[in-house]
Amino acid sequence: MLHRKKRSKTEPARGRTRAKGPAELQRAAGPTRSGTKQETVLGMLRQPKGTTIAAIMKATGWQQHSVRGFFAGVVRKRLKLKLGSKTVDDNRVYQITSADGGGPSSRQSRRRPA
Repeated sequence: MLHRKKRSKTEPARGRTRAKGPAELQRAAGPTRSGTKQETVLGMLRQPKGTTIAAIMKATGWQQHSVRGFFAGVVRKRLKLKLGSKTVDDNRVYQITSADGGGPSSRQSRRRPA
C-alpha cells in the first residue's frame, strides 16, 4: 500500500506558482477598443437620427436599467458628452449632441499630491 505525503495548507500545490506581486491591469489610455458594446452604443448614439433604448437593448443584450446607467455613468460622467433626447412617434430617441465627437476625457484625479 502506497502512502502519499500530505501537504500542509500553507504549501502551494505542485505545478502551480504563486504571483510574485500585485497583478497589474493592462488598460489602454486611448479611446475605447473597436468592436466593444460601448463602441457599438456610442456609434448608435452618434447617428443623425439617434437611437432608442429598445434598440440599444437589442444590440447589446443589456436590460433597460443597464442602458440608463450607461448613459449616466459613461456617456455623461466619464466621457463628458451631451446626451439629448426627444420624443418621435411616442418613442424617446437619444442622441449625442456635443460637438467634440467624444474624444478621451481629460479627467483629473481626485487624489491629493504626495
